[in-house]
Amino acid sequence: MLAHRAGAVLLAVALLTGCGPRPGTGSSPAPPGSSPATSPAAATSAPAPAGSPSPGRSTAPPTPAPVPSPPPSATADLGDPASLAVVVNKRRPLEPRDWAPRDLEQVEGRRLRPEAARAARELLAAARADGVRIVLVSGYRSYDEQAATYAGWVAQQGQAAADTASARPGHSEHQTGLAVDVGEGSGCDLQVCFADTAAAAWVADHAAEHGFVVRYPRGAQAVTGYWYEPWHLRYLGAQRARELVHSGAATLEEFSGLPPAPDYAPVR
Repeated sequence: MLAHRAGAVLLAVALLTGCGPRPGTGSSPAPPGSSPATSPAAATSAPAPAGSPSPGRSTAPPTPAPVPSPPPSATADLGDPASLAVVVNKRRPLEPRDWAPRDLEQVEGRRLRPEAARAARELLAAARADGVRIVLVSGYRSYDEQAATYAGWVAQQGQAAADTASARPGHSEHQTGLAVDVGEGSGCDLQVCFADTAAAAWVADHAAEHGFVVRYPRGAQAVTGYWYEPWHLRYLGAQRARELVHSGAATLEEFSGLPPAPDYAPVR
């Protein structure tokens, strides 16, 4: 009888001093986003999250959180010239270099790929509805046309200066049929002073609504390889353009997870 009483006393002392299992350890579901325990010891030493069920009370197994689908930017083919997501710069030439789009449409005298052409018409109409005059200054340029354009810059300013203002053939966004230069029909078209026009302000605020972004923003030359060009718009598609704007990335390179392309790779 004394042995039984001693055993009961010891059991009561153990319960009062907390030697039994603690609430919220071992069987409690992990809070959302937490890492799984790596060992039983780690699982039993962690403090209980707020609202953990009491020991001994049955709980339903936690419902796994749905795995979100990756955004289009994560699965885009950045090297396919036919893709709206293609990234062309000084370190990423088109492959093949003389690639040309299959179809082009005329938009006020300029040629663009059909999807970019439709968006350009909508952009022009929206700007004019807001009382802002915007015209298309240039659109698609073939490999040969880009070679002539680049050679003209080299002849005027030398190759080093030309490389800050014009792409070498095979490295130009205009060759994709997805790039357009806009202006207002004044002496500031394709000039730095275009930045101070109503047209430049409008495209900076509204181009993404129509699937375009300003491709070479101010202060990003170390990434894009080009001086600020508020007139050069690149068509990405409405969803991808919105993603870029909301991401906070300043350039298409950063948004696409690509390294800077300030200059051309050395010729081997």
